[in-house]
Amino acid sequence: MSDKTNPGNFFEDFRLDQEIRHATPRTVTPGDVALYQALYGGRFPVQSADSFAHKLGFRQAPVDDLLAFHIVFGKTVPDISLNAVANLGYAECRWMAPVFPGETIHTVSRVIGLKENSNRKTGVVYVHSQGYKDGNELVVDYIRWVMVRKRDENAPAPAERVPTFNAIVAPERLRTPPGADFAHYDWVLAGSPHGWEDYATGEKIDHVDGFTIEEAEHMLATRLYQNTAKVHFDQFRQTQMSQDQEKPGRRLVYGGHVISLARSISFNGLANAAFVVAINGGRHVNPTAAGNTIYAWSEVLDKAELEDRTDAGVLRIRTVALKDQPAAGFPDKDTTGKYPDSVVLDLDYWVLMPRREKRRG
Repeated sequence: MSDKTNPGNFFEDFRLDQEIRHATPRTVTPGDVALYQALYGGRFPVQSADSFAHKLGFRQAPVDDLLAFHIVFGKTVPDISLNAVANLGYAECRWMAPVFPGETIHTVSRVIGLKENSNRKTGVVYVHSQGYKDGNELVVDYIRWVMVRKRDENAPAPAERVPTFNAIVAPERLRTPPGADFAHYDWVLAGSPHGWEDYATGEKIDHVDGFTIEEAEHMLATRLYQNTAKVHFDQFRQTQMSQDQEKPGRRLVYGGHVISLARSISFNGLANAAFVVAINGGRHVNPTAAGNTIYAWSEVLDKAELEDRTDAGVLRIRTVALKDQPAAGFPDKDTTGKYPDSVVLDLDYWVLMPRREKRRG
């Protein structure tokens, strides 16, 4: 049997502090941007029109923040999560610089934690990943953890370490896109008059719209990011493993696909959330499959001014995505922390939003 193919790493293959330089560099093209637009229908104006972006100081429209994230993430899959059961969560994710068509991205990861599960069939791998453009400029920096199968249930587990994370990326650690100036922000063309001043902590927003996930769409999206995780593509394998209670009998939708759908849906109510600048934490609470219809609601958790700019502020947003249940009534976890089956995503993040009036003083 040839040893030239890559079966991916299993849980027992990982080692603490292991550094992995991921193949393959990926040049972002206008075609990627168009396909991403076709898949999610995002309407945020800075990423939609060069003319709008020019007025804010950009040479052209930057690619969607989440497209950059997914490409960085996709580089890690063959080494980290090819044999994943599920991607479990994110922490301390920051966008450090915008990405433009024509720039090339690569990713480096370090294993920062490992923990075997009690069933001895799987374990959780924690990684710190960093995406760079054009060689050495950091664009995305994040932590994630993923449940990975063992090759051999009887294999000894690697040394255990469960890392701790900051629950929130402090506002002073946020990076805003260099050169961006919202002084000439066109509120009419943006599609909403609501700026940073108009949102209140505790406010909840039903984003109203729903998007049904088609089988071809979620697989096409995942291929766009060169994410090769088997759970998204191999229906035969999923069917064969359906006796395992940790595995449904259908292909799972990549969690990032749901994040992008939720972000797109959130335009209706958060149209001027121009950039995602950090993810404080996120959980994929329940699995999603083709045929599910995604709805979303958001809550404003906090808001902060920025010391280095008067034209914009940041909002801390919690977006909850649902499957096959509209967001009216804001379905959520109960007092014990248990989520209803309809909740598929609970995402806590910071967005940069222009101010209608510059701060005085």
